[in-house]
Parts: sequence; C-alpha cells; structure tokens
Amino acid sequence: MGLLSKKKKGSWVEVAELDSFRTSKEVKVGRHVYTIYKLEDGVYCTQGSCSHEYSPLVEGIVMKDKVFCEKHGSRFNIKTGEVIDYPATQNLKTYEVKVEEGKVFIKP
Repeated sequence: MGLLSKKKKGSWVEVAELDSFRTSKEVKVGRHVYTIYKLEDGVYCTQGSCSHEYSPLVEGIVMKDKVFCEKHGSRFNIKTGEVIDYPATQNLKTYEVKVEEGKVFIKP
C-alpha cells in the first residue's frame, strides 16, 4: 500500500513515487483507499474498490484505459469512472492527479 498521509480537504496529497509502480497501485490517505493508474497518456486515480461488491481494483486487469474487476468482471473507464460492463451499476469516483518531480499527488 502507498504512503499514509492525513488529508486536508481539497488539498494535494503525495501518495507515491511515479517509478514505484508499473500499471496500478493502491494508496491510502487517512482511512480512504484509492487506486492510481499509470496509462500511456498520464496518471489517473479512482476509488480503491469496485462499486459492485467492493473488491480491490488494484487486483483488477488494466487494459488501455479500462479496469476489469476480478471478482465478477465489472469493467470501468479509468479516466471517467463510468461503468462499461455489469454487474456494477454505479460509476467509480475519480480524483484529480498531478505529477511533479517524479512524485504522484492526488486531491481526495
């Protein structure tokens, strides 16, 4: 799991080194868990678990800009959080990300 930090609402929080993961990484800020993804066009962040039955998305399969939940096969757009395939019916929450000097920050 990534760095543990306390969050100030609306502020940027450093969660990982960009070189510390290849495709996805689970990070924790306070009591909340997020998944960050390294795609060809940038770094993105979603809530850490599937909206269907709360399985960790870091265990899912990432293909292009989609993540497949391994538990039941729900598929989501990583960039928008949109549900693409059932059984999930609720979109994922997404969060702003920035990368500065090799460090990944999210705005939870």
